[in-house]
Amino acid sequence: MDFFNSIFNVINDLTWGFALVPFLVVLGVFFTIASGFVQFRFFRRMFNVLGKSDETDDPTKISAREALLVSVGGRVGGGNIAGVAVAITAGGPGAVFWMWAIALVGMCSALVEATLAQVYKRTEANGDYRGGPARAIIHGLGENYRWLAIVYAICLIASFSIGFNAFQGNTVAGAAKDSLGIPRIYTGIFLAIATGLIVYGGIHRIAKAADIIIPIMAIGYLGMALLIIVLNLTSLPGVIWDIVANAFGIREAVAGGMGAAIANGLRRGLFSNEAGLGSAPNVAATAYVRHPVSQGITQSFSVFIDTIIICSCTAFVILLGDVYVPGAEGIDGVALTQQSMVSHVGDWAQYFLTAAIFLFSFSSIMYNYYLGENALTFMTNQSIALHILRIAIMGIVLLGATAPGATAVFSFSDPMMGILALVNLLAIAMMFPIAVRLIRDFRDQVNAGVKKPVFDPAKFPDLDTDPTAWPDAPKA
Repeated sequence: MDFFNSIFNVINDLTWGFALVPFLVVLGVFFTIASGFVQFRFFRRMFNVLGKSDETDDPTKISAREALLVSVGGRVGGGNIAGVAVAITAGGPGAVFWMWAIALVGMCSALVEATLAQVYKRTEANGDYRGGPARAIIHGLGENYRWLAIVYAICLIASFSIGFNAFQGNTVAGAAKDSLGIPRIYTGIFLAIATGLIVYGGIHRIAKAADIIIPIMAIGYLGMALLIIVLNLTSLPGVIWDIVANAFGIREAVAGGMGAAIANGLRRGLFSNEAGLGSAPNVAATAYVRHPVSQGITQSFSVFIDTIIICSCTAFVILLGDVYVPGAEGIDGVALTQQSMVSHVGDWAQYFLTAAIFLFSFSSIMYNYYLGENALTFMTNQSIALHILRIAIMGIVLLGATAPGATAVFSFSDPMMGILALVNLLAIAMMFPIAVRLIRDFRDQVNAGVKKPVFDPAKFPDLDTDPTAWPDAPKA
């Protein structure tokens, strides 16, 4: 085991330690500039997905709104509660500013990868759509790159479906035991059964569950945060100044100063919103939309919701309280967020946060399962493999919940996600000119007064698209 741990540590150092974060930042900035700041140009359109004018009323299709909620459920998780606290503890209040900065850049990366996943999606026999980076690599770069797509698919299953689902089960069981005294085994059994009921319904049941869970989760958590902000409204300007001052080294809160703020803010921001990591495009490809860029804009919005809105709420809850002491050794992670809430509104907040953690984690489990399902169906069409994966996910959630030390077995998650992200970034960098063409086509239609642009595969005969995935295209 020590041998494998040393290998995974080396991989982790070579990806997250040296190359990946700068690669994500540099490519995100490049995509933003080369696309004409598309995430800001179409910012107002992002909110359209929340209204009743959704892309489809067909109940057999996954709507843009449902795909948004599933991806938000995946992006929004422990990183929004514990990860923000870790960033602030290690990097000071300034880390929050750099989380915002990387989110604004990451919105473009998310738009590009989702657009490519959409344009290369395929229609299945039952009418559902499947896509994502693995399929985009095959149809966008060619069969010679199948090996790269397989590496991507294996890393996706290993990191998200196996490793992160064990961590989610562990997080929920730990919170339930600490605040409610519920033994881990009972939480694990409940989670495993609930997971089985959802995943055996496929993407449609996942989407329907997300349509209920995510609004409750988001509105409840945001409502609590807004209550705390209102109670401390006079202190808010000072907190915002602390964030900015620490971000640029005007005021040093922790050892390392501005460097620590940048490093921790960028890393935790990328971990939280997953922009450019190649996970969310698997869900983005399931949506029925008229144009690939429409879902790209929607996925860009999910990054905004995750970091600019929800992570900011956690940061304000912590920084408006007196539990966090800059530069001091003490509580960290979810305990810091929990105790900060308690200091604001009373002991009942710890029970509220336990419920929030459950919803956040359960939505992530559903999302992580689907990523694994999508990757598995790319590598094999054997139905027995899918059943094995579903049973394995239920077992992994139970194992993670009941055996606190067992999660050490899944220490390969971060290095696997590092490889996953590098593969995805290389692929979208090579296919970026295609994304630019699609963005230009979308923009030209908008400028011509078209309210809902439509993708016409006939205008892109060089692209290996599936015409059946675009029923709204003009008929020849």
